[in-house]
Amino acid sequence: MTVRNIFDVWAPRATKVELQAAGTTFAMTRGHDDWWSVSGAAPAGEVDYGYIVTSADGERVGPLPDPRSRRQPEGVHGLSRTVDPSTYSWRDGSWAGRQLAGGVIYELHIGTFTPEGTLDSAIERLDHLVSLGVDFVEVMPVNAFNGTHNWGYDGVLWFAVQETYGGPDAYRRLVDACHERGLGVIQDVVYNHLGPSGNYLGSYGPYEHEAAGTTWGNAINLDGHGSTEVRRFVLDNARMWFDEYHVDGLRLDAVHALHDESSRHLLAELGAETDAWSAFVGRPLSLIAESDLNDPVMFTARDSNGYGLAGQWSDDFHHSVHVALTREVSGYYSDFEPLEALAKTLTSGFFHDGTWSSFRGRHHGRAIDTKNALTWRLVVANQNHDQIGNRAIGDRLTASLDGGQLAIAAALTLLGPFTPMLFMGEEWGASTPFQFFTSHPEPELGTATAEGRIAEFARMGWDESNVPNPQDLSTFTNSKLDWAEPASAGSEHARLLEFYRALTALRKSVPEFTDPRWPQLSVEFSEESRWLEFARGDVRVLVNLADAPLAAPSALVDDADVLLEWSPRGDSSRIEPHSVTVYRPKA
Repeated sequence: MTVRNIFDVWAPRATKVELQAAGTTFAMTRGHDDWWSVSGAAPAGEVDYGYIVTSADGERVGPLPDPRSRRQPEGVHGLSRTVDPSTYSWRDGSWAGRQLAGGVIYELHIGTFTPEGTLDSAIERLDHLVSLGVDFVEVMPVNAFNGTHNWGYDGVLWFAVQETYGGPDAYRRLVDACHERGLGVIQDVVYNHLGPSGNYLGSYGPYEHEAAGTTWGNAINLDGHGSTEVRRFVLDNARMWFDEYHVDGLRLDAVHALHDESSRHLLAELGAETDAWSAFVGRPLSLIAESDLNDPVMFTARDSNGYGLAGQWSDDFHHSVHVALTREVSGYYSDFEPLEALAKTLTSGFFHDGTWSSFRGRHHGRAIDTKNALTWRLVVANQNHDQIGNRAIGDRLTASLDGGQLAIAAALTLLGPFTPMLFMGEEWGASTPFQFFTSHPEPELGTATAEGRIAEFARMGWDESNVPNPQDLSTFTNSKLDWAEPASAGSEHARLLEFYRALTALRKSVPEFTDPRWPQLSVEFSEESRWLEFARGDVRVLVNLADAPLAAPSALVDDADVLLEWSPRGDSSRIEPHSVTVYRPKA
């Protein structure tokens, strides 16, 4: 990686670039590689700065923010501010990192995790996560976006931490506090598109693909003219999170939307550079792909023609659990209606592994080599920001399931064979929704976003008046967690929280629950009676999905060692409806 001066900027589309900093304009000189540098002495210290860019047709725009800006104190349309990361005094020198294998992830959104919605206020809740038994905090995107709040996936300045969350040093304080408590940090990053407001990168160079697009806008230029520097832009951003912010992993958003036909896929290159940096710093660093492809190429080793990432999300697990509990079978849920779908997902990883997908209208996915792959490579959840927030009203499972059914979802996730991820508040059955919210300052963009969202669900039969307007402040504030719920002693919220804590404790005390070998797993189920039992070695997890009691299996009745129950059995021969029983049969 080439070391450059702080004000150097890549601008192949410009015929002239001037640096405006500290109230002075500085001339810049183009290098042979289209990087521009200050001609004379550059300003020193902390300064606000931007670039005045003259295009080939003579148009002069700016000052524009730095594409690699580390801080935007006045928002994405304002000047950048220099940041010297070496001035922060880290306290995590003894942190040795945490491998993904065997871990539990907790996904949160900074703006709604606490009433204050800041990085510093999130620190105050980290002890709750420690008591819950999680190992990683996964933070939804915090890169700079226009407005005061949104999900974060429309960021435009990838190197800057959103100022309304607290900015770069607040992020460092959060990572430091996590490491002090033994928690790793996974940062959610978006490399497939840029947001619609505050994106000035096109004035500098060909950052966006001229032909390929995504659902959310133009794709990033990873394989066209000028793509070498754009790829370097992505790779350097990943390095920044590991180096300047000490994070332990990156969750890569929607990698199926990365358009890359080059000889070496960006993900393979990103994986190789991450592994090299991991070797240098001496601690594990993980890349986790969100992929709709159901393709084990994501975590297949690079010497076996894979990308060599640590793992990937598996939506098939979510869909099969969701349908088994809610019986909702519309849209992409339709293929998961039989309980067999859940059984297959538990034992094969993907349900669609080359099978017909009615939602897509084609065959989809590739099978995982369960003889050689490890189960923890798949990251699974029964709820996450997408699967809740992309519902019309942002309703959680809590809105339609009782406590026993929520306990079943928890047990399938935390005691199943994969790497479990919890979504903030699910551990106590949070009653607050997680809705889709935006704060676009531009009236026309805000109106278009709101009308498009409402029209989308109206086509599905929803009453428009019931679909929250993403631009309304209440849509954001309604999505904030209510921390009084888990603190209410004796409540159903408190009971569910204790069950989650018991489940994570089992993962840490019973080695079968972190055994990554597929052959150590087996599943039995009854479609008619609506029960499913999976075995991890000689430990069994029995869930009764039915509304009626179930006759207990003989192995449980015959003096088995019961490790955990939801709805304890008064009658040893009977399994209660909507219940979980974890046991080890006597030898």
